[in-house]
Amino acid sequence: MSILDDFSTFNFGEGVPSVSVTQNGVTFNKAVTMKLGYPEYVVLLLNGDAGQIAIRVCDKSTPNAVKFYKEKKSGAVSVRWNGKDLLNTLQYMMGWDLKKESYKTDGTLLRDENAMVFDLSKASLMN
Repeated sequence: MSILDDFSTFNFGEGVPSVSVTQNGVTFNKAVTMKLGYPEYVVLLLNGDAGQIAIRVCDKSTPNAVKFYKEKKSGAVSVRWNGKDLLNTLQYMMGWDLKKESYKTDGTLLRDENAMVFDLSKASLMN
């Protein structure tokens, strides 16, 4: 028995979870995928009043579940959603013009909720 038995290793390769919103889509970086445990399905939650979005891990049968992570031959771990309705909704919600500017913000992992929240009101310009 070692004093270190209750410790776990830290993965420096994960990085800080973030989401980017551009005219081409919404991209969740690899840290989001890794910290949520490579979920196959999630639900997207919107809080327009607070300018926030969240993704919560779920199963395929959950209402409004959407495919999230699928292993790619290229090894890429990031996820991109490029649905026009989603982009229009985020533009309207945030008052953005994605044809002119792109945005990025970090995520906050909610372990107990198996979810991640992104505060778009604090997003920084990528241009």
